[in-house]
Amino acid sequence: MNAYTEKSQIYFLDRGPSVPCPIIKMVYAIKYAAARANTELGLIPEDKGKAIAETAKSLYDTGGCPGDIFVLQTGSGTGINMYINELIAERVKEQYGIDVHPNDHVNLGQSSNDVIPSALRMAAVESLHELVKSLEKLRDILYRKSHEYKNTLKPGRTHLRDALPTTLGDWFNSYGVNLSIIYNQILSIIMELKMLPLGGTAVGTGINSHPNYREKVFSYLSELTSINYKPRSPPSTGMRLITDLILVSGIIRALATVYYRLSQDIRLMFSGPNTGFNEVDLQVELPGSSIMPGKKNPVREESIMQAAGYVLGLDNSLVHAGLLGELELGMGFPLAGYSIVESIQIMESATRKLIESVQSIIPNTDRMRELAFKSTALVTLLSPIIGYENASKLAKRLEQGEDIEYILVSMGYSRQEIENILSLENLVRPGFPAKKK
Repeated sequence: MNAYTEKSQIYFLDRGPSVPCPIIKMVYAIKYAAARANTELGLIPEDKGKAIAETAKSLYDTGGCPGDIFVLQTGSGTGINMYINELIAERVKEQYGIDVHPNDHVNLGQSSNDVIPSALRMAAVESLHELVKSLEKLRDILYRKSHEYKNTLKPGRTHLRDALPTTLGDWFNSYGVNLSIIYNQILSIIMELKMLPLGGTAVGTGINSHPNYREKVFSYLSELTSINYKPRSPPSTGMRLITDLILVSGIIRALATVYYRLSQDIRLMFSGPNTGFNEVDLQVELPGSSIMPGKKNPVREESIMQAAGYVLGLDNSLVHAGLLGELELGMGFPLAGYSIVESIQIMESATRKLIESVQSIIPNTDRMRELAFKSTALVTLLSPIIGYENASKLAKRLEQGEDIEYILVSMGYSRQEIENILSLENLVRPGFPAKKK
């Protein structure tokens, strides 16, 4: 352990979450690119530059992630940067027998103030790419289910009370559309995150770096990661503020609320089997109770709902991190990096579990249809004919157990007219099905 890393333990908290591995990985990538650029520009001897680059790339490739770099440290992330500078210098000495200085060589042309803000954005991009793949799959499954069940009648409920019927297909479709909106927003914000302040050094001016360093370092960085990163201009934009990360967190927060609602809906429709809605069944093999044999619980959905609560808390932390700092520098980068990467990864895990959940849904079609035709809200069909007040009186008859068909017969409707009124096509589309032609 080298000087800065050892001394920092006196000052930083020795408890709390560790810096996420994707951020550490991206600092390795930056060290690799910087060493290649500075060697090409003649600022580091070739043997030293090559040894630094190879060591950094090896760490990047293997995902070496020390677990003792804690988030709750200096707000610029100097602790992260210095730790990795010293780690690479140690490895170079061990593997190549070459002395390199953590600051003079490994950190040449860099500052924690531009390295850490760049690394955490790169980590967010990598994590978002994984989320996008899972999100696309979930969205497509919801759309397929929407088509499959477009003619499956289900009871509608508003305020958890009887409402007009809808279809199970429409329920699936509404969530698919919402995920499409979020999916498109993520693709858009990724483009912003690829704009990095790397090369700005201490305050965004690029002081103590070669005039051609920025061009070179981005070339090597994009080559290594296979992602086309671009320099943010001016660099200080991404060093002072984390506006783009706050926007990302807002999108992830929106996703968490959709997942919460989707899971809650599944949980309600699965309630029962004899004392709840019992509109759908779920393929659950895990025992739901330690005392009640044969009980099945919506365990996936409940874990996702708790994950959503966690993500909402991380969003709040990230917003607070965005408030930290003044003048030329943000001061909450470690907290911001942890919050954004953790929230994205939690939602990616939740997405995969939701895929399993949605695929396991088995509609109880007869039960849904039965409940749909017991709804007191069916009197709404008659309100254009007899008026709101008279229809309200009919609702009492439905509430007391009378059949909607019996009520329609008592009002003079023929069997053919009743079938037309209560047909799926007329119940779930615009129109006035109860008006006599």
